[in-house]
Amino acid sequence: MPQSLASVLVHIVFSTKQRRALLQIPDLRDEMHRYMAGISAKLECPAIIVGGATDHIHLLAAQSRTITLADWVKELKRASSLWAKKKSRQWSLFQWQAGYGAFSVSQSQKDRVREYIRTQEDHHRRLSFQDELRQLLKKHGIAFDERYVWD
Repeated sequence: MPQSLASVLVHIVFSTKQRRALLQIPDLRDEMHRYMAGISAKLECPAIIVGGATDHIHLLAAQSRTITLADWVKELKRASSLWAKKKSRQWSLFQWQAGYGAFSVSQSQKDRVREYIRTQEDHHRRLSFQDELRQLLKKHGIAFDERYVWD
């Protein structure tokens, strides 16, 4: 095949360092989500949706053929942290956690995951980020050790 083609959807999740509620102001949070979608687009990983709550983000996007998942997430975190620190005094010490969760999404589940991300604020009135991530890890069959998941 002379051309390389791919359709890989990924749901990425990560929190602020120590799950600090730094994304409390809805307008700033929305601006952060738009900025992260822009970073992803520049990496040729078009975002379908970016959302989240006061202490974490969710991104559903199509992964490019030309970047590894680790490099993609690293650049999302690096660029958005720099942007946040310049954007607002309250974010002068802004940091993301070191790790992340990444989950494959089939085309048939794309709309379901998009809706899940769109309704994050409602979702987190009932469930903490930690419990949400535990559920996602278990649902996707990912073994984890609590000692190394949180920072």
